[in-house]
Amino acid sequence: MQASLRRRSFVGGGLGLATAGLAAHAHAAGAATIKLRLLETSDLHMFVYDYDYYHERRDATVGLSKVASLIAQARAQGPNSMLFDNGDIIQGSPLGDMLAQPGTLKPGEIHPMFAAMNTLGYDAATLGNHEFNYGLPYMDHAIAGANFPFVCANLARIDGTFYLPPTMVITRNFKAEDGSEHALRIGVIGFLPPQIMVWDRSNLEGKVTTTDIVTAARAQIPALRAQCDVLVALCHSGIDTRPAASGFENAAYHLAGVPGIDVIFTGHSHRVFPGPDYDGRPGVDALRGTLAGVPAVMPGFWGSHLGIIDLSLQKSADGGWKVADFKVEARPTYRREKGQVISLVEPNTAITAAAAPAHQATIEWMRQPVGEVKFPLNSYFSLLGSDAAVGLVNDAQVWYARKLLAGTEYAGLPLLAAAAPFKAGGTGPDSFIDIAPGPVALREVADLYVFANTLVAVKRTGAEVAEWLEKSAGQFNQIDPAKAGPQKLLNTSVPTYNFDVISGLTYEIDLTQPSRYQGNDPKPRPYRRIVNLRFEGQPIDPAREFVVVTNNYRSDGGGGFPGLDGSRVVLRAPDLNRDAIVSYLRAMGTLRNKPVATWSFAEPLQKVTLAFRSAARLEALLDGRSDITRVGLDADGYTEYQLALG
Repeated sequence: MQASLRRRSFVGGGLGLATAGLAAHAHAAGAATIKLRLLETSDLHMFVYDYDYYHERRDATVGLSKVASLIAQARAQGPNSMLFDNGDIIQGSPLGDMLAQPGTLKPGEIHPMFAAMNTLGYDAATLGNHEFNYGLPYMDHAIAGANFPFVCANLARIDGTFYLPPTMVITRNFKAEDGSEHALRIGVIGFLPPQIMVWDRSNLEGKVTTTDIVTAARAQIPALRAQCDVLVALCHSGIDTRPAASGFENAAYHLAGVPGIDVIFTGHSHRVFPGPDYDGRPGVDALRGTLAGVPAVMPGFWGSHLGIIDLSLQKSADGGWKVADFKVEARPTYRREKGQVISLVEPNTAITAAAAPAHQATIEWMRQPVGEVKFPLNSYFSLLGSDAAVGLVNDAQVWYARKLLAGTEYAGLPLLAAAAPFKAGGTGPDSFIDIAPGPVALREVADLYVFANTLVAVKRTGAEVAEWLEKSAGQFNQIDPAKAGPQKLLNTSVPTYNFDVISGLTYEIDLTQPSRYQGNDPKPRPYRRIVNLRFEGQPIDPAREFVVVTNNYRSDGGGGFPGLDGSRVVLRAPDLNRDAIVSYLRAMGTLRNKPVATWSFAEPLQKVTLAFRSAARLEALLDGRSDITRVGLDADGYTEYQLALG
């Protein structure tokens, strides 16, 4: 669950003239030169098809089937290539959730994602954090169907043995520029975020352990380097250039500082590298595609890009090989033009055929009716004030948890609920919830709650609830009322899934104040954005105890919220949050009244204009609101708006 989720295509690098000249000189002197193309997929998240299950329509921005066509093109451009996957494979779309239903994937049956991937000839892969969302037995069953190996150097069983081989060496014959063939040894090492022990604590505690990525690399790479000619690091981790700390989540940049690595494949952050998202970071060349001088690539998410690193390898006098030059590219499957998605490749039919039965079964599964609502549910306004979509999720969570807490020592405590707008434009201008009044199908509930989280309740005091909300309020930039002209409302470095709205209270967010929590720093600053925080119409008592219903990701520390570390859980439900919503809708039959409003922006003393991006559809839903005006389209396909406040 991760960062500002813009998709961008950007090609970095190019063979430099100086190094190209050196290569030509070496070739003339008789040294062999091999051009080796290394390809990466990452964060596919069960998007096999170019299909949107929530709206039952094709989606040209997603799908392994689209990336497979880029893979075929890339392979056709030269004789030497290898293909790797960087994790987050089996969870993330309704197809993944359907397959994880108990009894769906039969013993010995090949998981459809791996049936599809097996057609492409992958050479190796590593695990991502979302591989663990359905538990270890399910993951083991799924990856057993891959006809390519997995490596991971920072995941161990509780007895200390590696869960998977930490490294491997692949020996392969490649053709040199002069037509000669040479056997190269390609070393591969894999890493995942150690935070899986927090994010999936209930699935993993007492079964496995993780270690710091850089620590694991330093322990394994010297021996691997001695056995190989080229060393490839599969790092399911993003790029963070701040000073390293033990257990760093986004450690790809610091991994590049470990001697011996030739190539780093990154992921996890759902961004594109090389590209402008990483401009200006120390030690990062966002144009050519290097981290501390090491070639690296991050290929977006859901099949939006193919990562490509071209190496020019020269044979040295001692018989070894060295990287003389390189080129890095994140090659897109589509582009946006004037608000329209233009597909750059057609789907690969071998991929779609491999998963066709599961694909059709998912469509049928998602069509199941679960209830009816008499009001619209959408997320176009989720970052502008209370909305019915998040409110319904919270109402369902309270309804579900109250039954399970009945008869326990916590039954008498006030019950609140926290939920975030998961689809509020973070992954693109089409990533919004839009459910019309009328019957609600399972596909629409899955749109409301896209993650396979389990429902958890935690005990908090009023003061701790306030801190929770202060962390959430980091979603917004600070606004200066004295400043003329539009000011950007949203802090795009904070993903919308970390903007928790807590129902059962009312409160305002004062944008004129700095954020109390900055980035990943757990230490609060002396500012307060949450004002007029009330419970049952009265100022909240800081000492009063509450039970807050949330999900396992948040309760166990996901997002770094103050005090949420799994230590004060009072309920771990057997069901997903999404299942609680389904049960609620089925029990209610028809919902006629909108959920009670929870929060709004505090009015500044002077009128300010706030700029934000949303979908074109928002304009049609303004219903006479004069405080929001449309500005126009931006380069990423969003529609720009302005909100008058004050």
